[in-house]
Amino acid sequence: MTIDIFWRIPTHGEPSSHRARIPFRGDWFPGNDNLRKAGLGGGGADGFNYLDYIAEIAHAAEVSGFQGGLIPSFPMTDEPWVISSLLARETSTFRFMIPFQPGFLNPVVAARMTASLQRATGGRALYNVITGGGGPSQLWWGDSAGHDDRYTRTTEFLDVVRGVWRGGPFSYQGKFYQVEDAGLAHPLSEQEFPEIYFSGSSDAALVSASRHADYYLTWLEPFDQLREKFRRVKEKTDQLGRKIKCAVRVDIIARPTEEEAWEEVRKGFDNVDPATLRQFLGQDGGDSVGAARQRGNRPSTINSYKDLISEPNIWTGFNLFRGGQTQGIVGSYEQVAQRLDDLVQLGADAFILASTPHLEEAYRVGEEVLPLLRGHSNSQLLRAVG
Repeated sequence: MTIDIFWRIPTHGEPSSHRARIPFRGDWFPGNDNLRKAGLGGGGADGFNYLDYIAEIAHAAEVSGFQGGLIPSFPMTDEPWVISSLLARETSTFRFMIPFQPGFLNPVVAARMTASLQRATGGRALYNVITGGGGPSQLWWGDSAGHDDRYTRTTEFLDVVRGVWRGGPFSYQGKFYQVEDAGLAHPLSEQEFPEIYFSGSSDAALVSASRHADYYLTWLEPFDQLREKFRRVKEKTDQLGRKIKCAVRVDIIARPTEEEAWEEVRKGFDNVDPATLRQFLGQDGGDSVGAARQRGNRPSTINSYKDLISEPNIWTGFNLFRGGQTQGIVGSYEQVAQRLDDLVQLGADAFILASTPHLEEAYRVGEEVLPLLRGHSNSQLLRAVG
């Protein structure tokens, strides 16, 4: 058994800590009116830009024991396909987990793009297939397809990508995609097909994941809920004669002592403005089942950061600091490693970890937490590179 450990690359920019919002690092961040650009003491640019900062984080993750990194895709980020190509020249072994929604890209073009990236990088591309959460955020992308139709479209998309990858001629007649005698040309057809990390919590998502995914990717949830989710997806893949692994996307705050970690949370929470807290309590996740599951684990009223502690070393307010999932792990280095080990025992085969600021925290987590995971000294158990 191998455990894959990935980091997160903040292509949307980030603050310098959970406690403050300025100065921002990188040139993307919601509400960045106070953005401070790097420059020379006497004024003027010094040539260091946001891509240099992202590359520093990728380097830090690479040398700290992470196999690769998730490159997020939001309306306020650059395109992950492009960022992956740029970072490929800045790293040697770092793998690029590229998130995308199948409805926004032709599957034959996607196969050709991916195979070209695989050829150029020695097989370092991975897919994070996202089908979308519905509601206004989905309409931002110009996509009005219903929930189950989106997952049908995703399944067809991956059918076509796999089909044309073999070299063809491949034909396909589906509800959303029709292909006649298509296929990648040599040498693209000889490249390694990327591993697929598949996100989604609904029954429709689990059906699609069981057909195509190598890894079923979920946000951190209460451990009993995760155990049941892993059981359901593995049961569906078993019915198809396939095997699937499970991965957990989780933010962490790890410090030398538990008290220091919770103090970091407290300071961050005390700097959350009332409007953000009200939005947090009233967030609507569209028709996303995963987002609904996250909302279901929040208290109805919040007076202190302690109200958001749901289990030992589990805090459910992370998206007060940054958008995305709500639940994460807080504690000493030993406690964070233990909770990750608990998730492995639950059935997790891979992790995508994150912490702010991602540059310094990549070193901290790589040096202080990863060595404490069971089997870290055994290369057969932990497949991380550095």
